[in-house]
Order: sequence, then structure tokens, then C-alpha cells
Amino acid sequence: MINHHPPLELLQDYAAGALTEGLALCIAAHVSLCRECAAQVGRLEAVGGALLEQIPPVEVGDDLLATVLARLDEPAAPVTAAGRFDDETRTVVPEPLRRYLGRSLRDLPWQAVGRMFHEFQLPLASRGMKVSLMRLRAGSEMPQHSHCGNEYAVVLAGGYRDADDIFGPGDFMAKGPADKHQPVVDADGDCICLVVLDAPLKFTGLAGLLVNPFLRF
Repeated sequence: MINHHPPLELLQDYAAGALTEGLALCIAAHVSLCRECAAQVGRLEAVGGALLEQIPPVEVGDDLLATVLARLDEPAAPVTAAGRFDDETRTVVPEPLRRYLGRSLRDLPWQAVGRMFHEFQLPLASRGMKVSLMRLRAGSEMPQHSHCGNEYAVVLAGGYRDADDIFGPGDFMAKGPADKHQPVVDADGDCICLVVLDAPLKFTGLAGLLVNPFLRF
């Protein structure tokens, strides 16, 4: 059962196509797993469509066609081909995310970050955000950290506890600069999350001294 959802304003911006690529992918992953939010997005899109129909037409400039054709020549987003996926990947990874991977989870070039977790950074066309898959070892305790900006995450497999909150598959998490937390992964299996950052994390204490040098943004 999914207990943690994006705030309404994020769903509204997602339905309107107003989110950055990385955050839109995070919301799309959650929506593909959550019937409640999928229904909410459907309602928001219907309202948006109705409002558009009420807007009176306006004249456009003579250069509109040339502008559109020029944009068609811009480089496409570096999204990889769908490829073949094993059973684990088809079960764990939502469809909107699979096309960014192009291969099964076991075949990704995971990078070890200290002894805490492994990370695969997704290729994005837009700059300014870091979007990664993180595989957290069963029973591990992440170093306590705060945030230079915003952190968003969707749990894809496994789960973790964060203070009094419990997160499992499909759950959405959002933290800001004022938040400090320390997730603890469930002991019965690894946890895989899609994580979106618009600024680096700040790990604290001795563990932070060990992990921070491995973090890239």
C-alpha cells in the first residue's frame, strides 16, 4: 500500500508539463505505480484541457513556423533504446524509467559510494539536476544528512524507515534545505530508489567525511 504521495502542486505542474525533466520523471514513476495519483493527474489534465478550449484564439507571428522547424532540429534528449529487460527489471522499474536505462538493472554500470550504497546516474538532456538510481544495502543505515536544495525520491523495491515514517514500493519522498534525516534500510532486502537532487546532499559526522568525497553532482 502506498502511503506517501507528491503534494498537489507538484501533480498540477506535472499535468501541465511545467516540471523539469528529472522531477517530471520522478513524478511519472510514482504515478505509474499509484492509482490514486494517476486518477488525480487524469482529473487535472481534463480540467486543463477544458480551460484551454475556453481561451480565445490569438494571431501568431509570421516567424512561428520557422521557429518550430528550428526546434525540431535541436538534439534529442539522450534517452537510450528500450533494450531487453530481465524479470527483475520489468517488475521493479516503471515503464517511464526503463527507457532511460536501456538494459537490465544487473547490467547497469553501478558505482560504489563508500560502503553505503551503489549508484547509477541517469542521462538527462537538461542540466541542473542529478537523477540517479540508488541501491541501498539491506539493513544499512545511511549517514545523517541535510540538503543544499531539494531531494525527491520514489521507492522502487524494498523499503526503509525514516524517523517515524515507513517507506515502501511506490512511496514518494520530498525533503528540503530545512530537513535533516537518516534513513535506515529494511533488513529483509536491498532497497532501490529513484532519487532526484537539485543541489548536493550534506552528510554530517565521521561518516560524512568518508562518503562526501565520493559524491558527484
